[in-house]
Parts: sequence; C-alpha cells; structure tokens
Amino acid sequence: MRRREFITLVGGAAAMWPLRAIAQQSARSRRIGVLYDYAKDDAAGRVQIDAFRDELAKLGWIEGQNVVIDLQAGDVEADILRTYARELMAKGPDIVLGAGGTIVAALQRANRNVPIVFVTVTDPVGGGLVASLARPGGNTTGFTQFEFGSSAKWLELLKEIAPKITRVAVIRDPTARSGGGQLGAIQGVAPSLGIEVRPIDAADSEAIERDLAPFAREANGGLIVTSSRLARTHRERIIALAARLKLPAIYAFSVYVAGGGLMSYGPDSSTPYRRALC
Repeated sequence: MRRREFITLVGGAAAMWPLRAIAQQSARSRRIGVLYDYAKDDAAGRVQIDAFRDELAKLGWIEGQNVVIDLQAGDVEADILRTYARELMAKGPDIVLGAGGTIVAALQRANRNVPIVFVTVTDPVGGGLVASLARPGGNTTGFTQFEFGSSAKWLELLKEIAPKITRVAVIRDPTARSGGGQLGAIQGVAPSLGIEVRPIDAADSEAIERDLAPFAREANGGLIVTSSRLARTHRERIIALAARLKLPAIYAFSVYVAGGGLMSYGPDSSTPYRRALC
C-alpha cells in the first residue's frame, strides 16, 4: 500500500502525514492512540512499543514534549477489545496504530474518520479491513504480516526436522480473521508430504490441552501453532505442553522460541512498529 498517498486523501488527517514534516512545521502537541495485541505485562509487547517510540523520537516526536501516546494493551475477549477501542477513540487521537485484524476492526467500528495504521494483519482484504492492497480506501492502511503461502512452509520445515511425522495438530483461533487461510495453506501442502492435518480450535489453554493430549498419545505426531492473539497469550502453557507431550513444534514467531519453543518461521514483529508512522 502507498501510505503517503492514502493519508493525503483523508482530508484534515493530512496534517498528520508525514510525521517528520509536521515535527518541523508545528509545535502543537499531537495525540497518537495505540491498541496493541499483547498483555500489558508481556515483555515481548514492550519490545514492540519501545521500537515504535524509538522511531518516533528519531522523527522528532518526543513523548511528553510534542506528542501524547495513549497506550492500551489488548485482550483475548472481542467484547473487551471493542470497549478499549471506543475508549481510545474518545480521547480524540490524531491517528491510531492498531495491531492485528480483530483490533483494527474494533477501531474501525469505533470511528470511521480518524486515520488508522495497522500492523501484524495477515489478510486485510479478506478480513474486510480495506478494499484492496493498492487502494485501501476509507480511513485505514498499513502493513500485511505475511502471505498465507508462508503457512505451508511451517509444515514443510516441521517435516524436515522430524521426518517421521505423519500427523500434525494445528492450533488456531477460529475467531481470528486469518485463521481459515492459514489452515487452508497447511492443508493444501499436507497430501504431498504424506501428513494428516488435525485442526485444534483454541478457545482457551484448557481446551487446547484437552484436544492435544489425546492426539499426542498416537505416534508420529507434530504441532503447528499459527499466528493468533489467543495462542500468543497462552504461549507459555502451549510451549510447556508441547514439551511434555513430546511433540516437535513450529511456531509463527520467534517469541515462542525465546520462551523455550523448538523453532519458528515468520517475520520480525518489531519492524512494522518502526515503519508504521514513518
């Protein structure tokens, strides 16, 4: 997406873009809302927010001097996210940063005029967040996380390190806008690798364990944990469960490996935060 062109079409919001120019032209303090997809006390989430703050500072936007940043950590419950989105918009931000499809959708419902820049969204078009990648339309633009084809790579890599696997459980969040696409890409490549795929719909960590434990009793099983806010929230328990059940596992992000997971394949999660408002 061509974000600079997008913002110039947002009427009064054009004053917010690009931030480097505004920092040089105006001393008026600006307000940026951020609704991100980690819990408030999650160290991995703080790394991303720190990257965002650092890049703003490089552009001349110093928190407490010429910019106010309203931070709101996410939650796994959609109803709570909608409340957070309304509260954030009620503070009158000049622009909002949203992480993940569910969060961005909540922000859009809360306000259709304030510019929204998204990060870590896998399928913004299929999820109904933008009209197209070339012409997003409305008040929303941003960065896609990865293409669904990358999900097939998870299975290929898992088979490479554990060649004896013939069955793979796939933990996904059925409420996530990208959950179906990720699973579909995995299922598409599974026959060529001789692997049976079993989806595990993650309602909470207890439900994951109830479904995964009987799966692991049979031989030659493996595990894929797709990109979802719910799985990342419960990642410590999922990582421990995979180890206890002796399931070779691959994850969507390196934060799982930092927590003791076997391996990951996916983009760096901090880079989009650095680029979001440049």
